Amino acid sequence: MLNSADLTPPFRGLAEARDQLLRPVIGFQDPFDVLKDPDLDAGEKRAILSSWASDACAVENHPTLRWLIGTEAPVPVQDIKAALARLDRLETPLN
Repeated sequence: MLNSADLTPPFRGLAEARDQLLRPVIGFQDPFDVLKDPDLDAGEKRAILSSWASDACAVENHPTLRWLIGTEAPVPVQDIKAALARLDRLETPLN
């Protein structure tokens, strides 16, 4: 079983960590926490989830995991994609 102590965060050095900290994604431990945030509009939620899903957050040697700086542990990219799909469903009006 993997644990966060066995993994390397996807950022290098203080400058990169600082740049990551300036993004509005800090404070979310789970992709579905992004969906629950009442202060974000759908576009902001999509931007955060897309950033989290990007290769920039990939965990070295574990391509199915993404680790957003400021979070305690990596999450499966599948969870991020599921949150994006739910956001799509919420944005699509029923006819």
